[in-house]
Amino acid sequence: MATAAQTCFNVGLPEAILYSQSWFSLLPMSLHPAFPTSPYAPLIPEQRWFPADEALRATSYDKLLPPLVANVRQAVFAWRNKGYPGASPTSVALLRWWFETDHLLENADGSLSPFQYYFAQREAVETVIWLHDVKHARDKFDLLRFDASGSVSSGMFSEDWPRYVLKMATGSGKTKVLSLLIAWSFFHKLYEADSTLSRNFLVIAPNIIVLDRLRTDFDGLKIFFNDPVLPDNGHEGQNWRDDFQLTLHIQDDVRVIRDTGNIFLTNIHRVFLGDVPDPTLDDDDLSDYFLSDAFGAKPTGKTTDSKTDLGEIVREIDELAVFNDEAHHIHNPRMAWFKSIQDIHHKMLQKDCRLTLQVDVTATPRHDNGAIFVQTVSDYPLVEAIHQNVVKHPVLPDAASRAKLHDRKSAIFSEKYADYLQLGVEEWRKSYAEHEPMGKKAVLFVMVDDTKNCDEVGEHLQKICPELQNGVLVIHTKNNGDISEAASGKNKEELDLLRKQSNEIDSWKSPYKAIVSVLMLKEGWDVRNVTAVVGLRAFAAAEQHPARANHRTRTAPHVFRQRSAGDGVRHGNACVRGVRRVHPNRRCQLRACADGRWRKTQEPNHCGSRCGEQG
Repeated sequence: MATAAQTCFNVGLPEAILYSQSWFSLLPMSLHPAFPTSPYAPLIPEQRWFPADEALRATSYDKLLPPLVANVRQAVFAWRNKGYPGASPTSVALLRWWFETDHLLENADGSLSPFQYYFAQREAVETVIWLHDVKHARDKFDLLRFDASGSVSSGMFSEDWPRYVLKMATGSGKTKVLSLLIAWSFFHKLYEADSTLSRNFLVIAPNIIVLDRLRTDFDGLKIFFNDPVLPDNGHEGQNWRDDFQLTLHIQDDVRVIRDTGNIFLTNIHRVFLGDVPDPTLDDDDLSDYFLSDAFGAKPTGKTTDSKTDLGEIVREIDELAVFNDEAHHIHNPRMAWFKSIQDIHHKMLQKDCRLTLQVDVTATPRHDNGAIFVQTVSDYPLVEAIHQNVVKHPVLPDAASRAKLHDRKSAIFSEKYADYLQLGVEEWRKSYAEHEPMGKKAVLFVMVDDTKNCDEVGEHLQKICPELQNGVLVIHTKNNGDISEAASGKNKEELDLLRKQSNEIDSWKSPYKAIVSVLMLKEGWDVRNVTAVVGLRAFAAAEQHPARANHRTRTAPHVFRQRSAGDGVRHGNACVRGVRRVHPNRRCQLRACADGRWRKTQEPNHCGSRCGEQG
């Protein structure tokens, strides 16, 4: 494997890596020698990763993590080992069922396979339960008690309700964590007489693509029944499955609101503030009058016309918990996303109620300036996920592969980058041959610079690769990753079919083996079998944010591929490793800094002037 000194990038890492891969493993980062390779093994706090040399662990460990994580992680570890003292009987019963009971799940052929949650999933769930049940952390002042940095103040928290942020590497099973916490809140409210939790849930996605992924898991409430979320009737004296009476409302398909409990699954556009009155000189608070765009810009992206005012419906409910997927989008308290949740809370306060809980899950809980969300209480970083083979594992290519790559002088896009496309096809063929015997279909992904080049590249791939004849899916996307109706010239029905085809490309039933697009179709595009990626476009910095256009700069084209498949763990979390990257440019380097960010440097041993830490 190449060292950091051998790794050169023009400016930034490719966006493709931000969703399923990381280059952390290519750099000398501190990982305790006793850190387990199994994702099911308990993670001891003293052996956890932190962004510095191992020699600094004793003096800097708690200062280099999100400020609340070090103390919370240590306390939860001790609490777990003692058998969950102080937790409610309902919480203890659920924790023992989920994490201390053997589970068998039925396969498609009728056979049974053992099931176990990742320890990172367990730790995230335990952390929320510990904060609620044992420490009664109901607001920002309660959370401040766990600050290990000494630099967090109440002014850094924008909300007046309990909000817990769970930082989990992409691919480590955030949706499963959401399902467990929803079930916990439901049963806690049902079985505990003094419970402050809720049986009504607003589950929010940032866009239609993430919503489609969540819909796959939640439709028919199957995630609660396919996974061992609901204990067997009689476990600890309760009829869990009989009592689990939840009504699912997806987007505009709002059914009868039941007193027994409801899940409102929607993208954020449906819960925006409806009518925002213009400020006047008669207002007591004139901040909106003098501050432009007081409610922040709404996330872009066309959605289907709303027939139901879901925002109004959830504002009328007296009992509600909010769960946000891909919650790094809530990085500004002046954004419409945050303001909408705040408005729901204020409406509840008028009825002597309050928002019972907000749980945010994301791989990158960072503000635009790089600062971590101070509400982060649990952290399973990408370095640990890579080490445990939970996510794809990148390695650099050899010099012979890099020597094949040259930009050709041509105004035709596919001709200019013909070498990269050819190498991408070659790498895909190797990966396809490796995966096919295991029953997996390898997928080639090509990112281009503009929608006008999508069709051209799609045609070029079919010319140079007979195996891709009628097997290339071309998707025109807008800057925010949503499928573009204008660029494709397709109507709504065709776009819905296109979205369905892209989501099903992993299946052997799909005729497609390659996708050409401008972006990765944003968060939620959960295609696990992408094994070869050719990047021919401008990329963001090494964060999960595709929308940070102000940081987007150009990097040289590249090719990388997955070298070998993962272990096929039953719980649906991709375990793949061995992604190659080809890069012809050796003018500069990136370093991972102590604050977890990546920065450009010309020096071989330092990460850059803003950080100064040893690489």
